[in-house]
Amino acid sequence: MMTLMRLLAAALLIAPLLAADTPRFAQWKAAELKQHEAALSKNVGPDHSARETLADYGDHRFRMLYRDGDGFPEQHDNIVDVVMVQGGEGTLVLGGKMINPKAGGGAGEYVGTSLEGGERHALGPGDVLHIPAKIPHSFLVPAGKHIAYVLLKFPAR
Repeated sequence: MMTLMRLLAAALLIAPLLAADTPRFAQWKAAELKQHEAALSKNVGPDHSARETLADYGDHRFRMLYRDGDGFPEQHDNIVDVVMVQGGEGTLVLGGKMINPKAGGGAGEYVGTSLEGGERHALGPGDVLHIPAKIPHSFLVPAGKHIAYVLLKFPAR
C-alpha cells in the first residue's frame, strides 16, 4: 500500500512537468497582430525586414514578418511555408531559377541574390499562400510600401 501511495505521489508531481510539453492552444486576434506589425515596423534591419517568433511547437512555428523592401530569394528543401498576409501589399515571385544560391540557415536551406523567371502573384491583406518545399520564392515590396504577414513553417512530408 505504501508503494502505491509513493507511486501516486510521484505521478502527481511528474504530471505537470509532462503537461508542459504538450502543444498548447494559441490565438492571435487581428488587433494583436496589428500591434505586432506596428512594433516590427520600428525594427526593420538592413535586409528590409523585421521578424519575431509568435510560437514554436518544435516541428512547426508561427512567425510574424514585416518587410518594407524586396527580400532575398530563398528555398527550403524540407520546409513548407504557409503565409497569411495581414497588412500592406507586395508580390510573391514563385519558382524560376535562383541566381547565386548559397547555403542558408540549415540543411536544405538556400538564399540567392535574385530569381530568374517564376510566376508573380499580387498580395494583399487576407491572402493565404501555400509555398511547397523545394520551390524558390521571394517577396517584392513596392517603394514606399510594406507587407506584413504571419508565416507558418512546418516540415515537408
